[in-house]
Amino acid sequence: MTKRRFDRMLSVMFDLDSVPDRAPESPPVSPRRPRRARKPALSTGAKNPGEIGLFPDWGRLPDADGGRSDAAFHAGAGLALFDRLLRAGEDGAEPAYAGALRRRLALRAAASCARLARLREDESALRDAEHLAPPHAPPSPAGRLHRLFRRFGEQPVRLDRATLAVAAELLLLRLDEPALVRLVEALQRRASKPRTPLLAVVEASRAAMSAVTNSAPVDADIVAFWLADATLAQELGWASPVPLFATAIHHPALRIGPNGRRSRPGDPEWGEANARALALACHDAYALGADLARRADRLQQAAPKLRAKGAARVVAMLLEDDCVTPARAAKESGLSDRAARRLFDRLIELGTVRELSGRANFRLYGL
Repeated sequence: MTKRRFDRMLSVMFDLDSVPDRAPESPPVSPRRPRRARKPALSTGAKNPGEIGLFPDWGRLPDADGGRSDAAFHAGAGLALFDRLLRAGEDGAEPAYAGALRRRLALRAAASCARLARLREDESALRDAEHLAPPHAPPSPAGRLHRLFRRFGEQPVRLDRATLAVAAELLLLRLDEPALVRLVEALQRRASKPRTPLLAVVEASRAAMSAVTNSAPVDADIVAFWLADATLAQELGWASPVPLFATAIHHPALRIGPNGRRSRPGDPEWGEANARALALACHDAYALGADLARRADRLQQAAPKLRAKGAARVVAMLLEDDCVTPARAAKESGLSDRAARRLFDRLIELGTVRELSGRANFRLYGL
């Protein structure tokens, strides 16, 4: 070992003042650059999307018949959890994705009622008809069902003559003036009596059945489902109805009528069927709302990365509706058609929206 090497080793071991003859072989570590401050993320309107957890097992209606006494409990539990989700915005307001939630449930309700009426349209066909048809094209019978649930999910609850008349017109019901008056009076009498929300729903749907006597039974059922949603929203103080009851009508747990058929508003088992339907619908709606909350949060987190001038309006449209077409996005945001398509391509690249149609042309985008 040479003397110079020995002196260098002593300097390292004992912190001597001797200085090595040449620079060390390994380069010095450069100091880390300070991290850039992240831009604050836009809020979805929810307090904390992470707080929306899984639906608890104890609140679910069992698949097997657990006894009729359990249905009201599970309906109340599901309704309380869903009500909390629907008030997850700032200061108890609705979250920003409430519009998308209502309209996606409206699509489910319309498809379920179309199946009940033995119509051919499924969710995809109803979605295409609503968003791709010319503005003044008359809707099909299933399309009218879709518009019924969509329209009354956009405005405050009013169970008056004008509202019932519009609903009857959308459903092409033969509901004359005396029947309308009787139905409004029945709803007003029941509204003045103290009762639970579930009992109010049962009474309102039965009142609808007694009023719609000149139409097909399936039309009376659909009016009862729609009126049940409106009554429930009124009882709980929601801003507008949420389509719930019609989304669950094909579940086997509701086949508690004679000979295992589905119970109808005039049957003695209708109260039990309503409790079961509400329990099932709230569970599914809660799961959908929790999923939309996570997707809405990702969309709002990605919003600052979008450079298009009309991107903010497109983000708002995605939060308000089930889906959006590039043509509609371009029209309402001031973008060109090509810029709107590029914006949706960018949103898909960021993992914030999905293409819902599965087609190469006439695409539909949503959360």
